[in-house]
Amino acid sequence: MNESVALNRNSDVLSPDEIQKLICLNTARKKLFNKLFYYSFTLYLAIVYVIGSMKHFLSILFIFIFSLNLVSPLLAQDTIQEPIPVLTLGIFHFDFPNLDRIQYNNNEIIDVSEPKYQAEIEKLVNALSEFSPTIIVIERPVEMQNKIDSLFQLYQTGKYALQKGEYEQIGFRLAKKLCINRIYCVDEWGKHYENIEELLKDENSESYIRFEDSFIHHSDSTKGYYPKPVFQKQGIISELILLNKPENIRRSLGNYLIGHFKYEANVYDFIGTDFETGRWFNRNLRIFRNIQRIMTKPKDRILVIFGADHMNILNYLFECSPEYNLQEIYEYLSTGE
Repeated sequence: MNESVALNRNSDVLSPDEIQKLICLNTARKKLFNKLFYYSFTLYLAIVYVIGSMKHFLSILFIFIFSLNLVSPLLAQDTIQEPIPVLTLGIFHFDFPNLDRIQYNNNEIIDVSEPKYQAEIEKLVNALSEFSPTIIVIERPVEMQNKIDSLFQLYQTGKYALQKGEYEQIGFRLAKKLCINRIYCVDEWGKHYENIEELLKDENSESYIRFEDSFIHHSDSTKGYYPKPVFQKQGIISELILLNKPENIRRSLGNYLIGHFKYEANVYDFIGTDFETGRWFNRNLRIFRNIQRIMTKPKDRILVIFGADHMNILNYLFECSPEYNLQEIYEYLSTGE
């Protein structure tokens, strides 16, 4: 029976979650059928060889080999894997943990659990589903993978209410909608040079206090580039369009090249530069490496959901890498408005 017909016949009695389960089940059945066909044919050849005549077996084997020769050029093309399409979504953190450069007061934030924002998130998820990702990666530490797996499984069965974090509000919803069974945690902290590790050991030392002060008191305070948020007046999607504008992503990297980046404990040393190398540049290289570690197939498509500032490094890495093909996010955000 046609899938859409079957769903239409049952739509009066099935809940949205049950309909989604049917779709996922149908997808799994198709994959299983393909595997069973391959193994069944292999078993058939073995049986013919055992109980049939040698002439009959050789005839079937000849046909099988001839078929492989016909499709071998196509199979060979698959071994030279085309770059995997990647879509990056630079985000503001929906739960406002205030762990980044920009800090928000209570009167400056929004509550994404309110109905109007929930409706907007649904529109966003529907728009992103048009990209048809098969792999979703989120800004959660690698060591949280088991916890995220457990929470997502509970959510899939209707036993978990989404929290405010964007990795759940967008990532969990989209994965469930597209029958994706796992969301990948790829976040990492950067690795510091030994001199920076030594500096950070004692927060009460004079050298540490001077270094920490350089984050606030420096001559570059007017040079930072921070577009004014619009989520309160214009909504979530308008804010994401602003954050993901190529010019804003490019200029956001400049914030990591001023201020404490130029801090020197002694004349002509590289304390500030060495610190930022580990804190930001090495961190994003490690995140990128974690994405590379995900096993992929030729037809896979990757969606990256991360804090917007990370895109000033990650987007450049995806653009330069021969393994990936970075897609434009604007066309998906614009359809969700």
